Amino acid sequence: MILEVDRQVNLDIPDDAFLRAAKACKRVMNIQSPCSLSLTLTDDEGIRRINQMWRNLDNATDVLSFPGLPLTPESLFDEQTPEAQKIWDSEIGAFFLGDIIISVPRAIIQAHQYQHALLREMTYLFVHGLFHLFGYDHINKEDQTIMRKQEEQALQMAFEKDAIEEELLEAARSARDFAYSPYSNYKVGAALLCEDGTVYTGCNVENAAFGLTNCAERTAVFKAVSEGNKAFKAIAIAADQTAPWPCGACRQVLVEFAPKLRVLVTWGDHQVEKTTLDELLPHGFSGFKEDQHD
Repeated sequence: MILEVDRQVNLDIPDDAFLRAAKACKRVMNIQSPCSLSLTLTDDEGIRRINQMWRNLDNATDVLSFPGLPLTPESLFDEQTPEAQKIWDSEIGAFFLGDIIISVPRAIIQAHQYQHALLREMTYLFVHGLFHLFGYDHINKEDQTIMRKQEEQALQMAFEKDAIEEELLEAARSARDFAYSPYSNYKVGAALLCEDGTVYTGCNVENAAFGLTNCAERTAVFKAVSEGNKAFKAIAIAADQTAPWPCGACRQVLVEFAPKLRVLVTWGDHQVEKTTLDELLPHGFSGFKEDQHD
């Protein structure tokens, strides 16, 4: 898969994340042929102008797709068909699928709305756009169900363990930007992954009365619990310079809900270390029961 990305706005998501999602879509479609496409990351005004020009719509939407040719999923990669041959790019040796345009501000709003990390929202919009290039649509209920099923399979592949952990680390790094740390100057962000896939973020909030300071990990946990979510799978914690292993108080709060929680820490130039909570807090004191979250 060859992916060309035009970044018209700043976005701290690597091209590899989109490439991984594109490869997952190819696997779902069982496509062996080499493919290429272009992705443009723009703002609301940029996508509004494209909507005006091509759709006579004066509005900012989240994602647009422009196929190389109007194909169907069945005919797309029968390489002998005239339709497929029309999108063969001999210069790069691949079928050119078309263009996807995503409004980053729309994606940021929707990520907050659905309470998941920006990486996940951007990946979903990209996958949605790519299946449009494959010839899928959602004009009626039946088509929508088929397209959604394909998208879910691709997303599941894209967010396998390594991909999920990278998403979580990225969310923790973003949360770090909101830290209030005028006394220690040590900014920390945390991202807590729940069993249902929801991600809650938090940052450290300091206070002149030092004992009232709240760590990023506990901010994320309290936010999750206050919204009725108590089943956790993993937490990522990000700081600027040194490894931000959770303090004793945070370990105790976490062990209350998830004694075997996966713990990821990142600092500096994206250095990462991983462990589990029971390694950090052996023989932890907890009222946790294996079936309490069933």
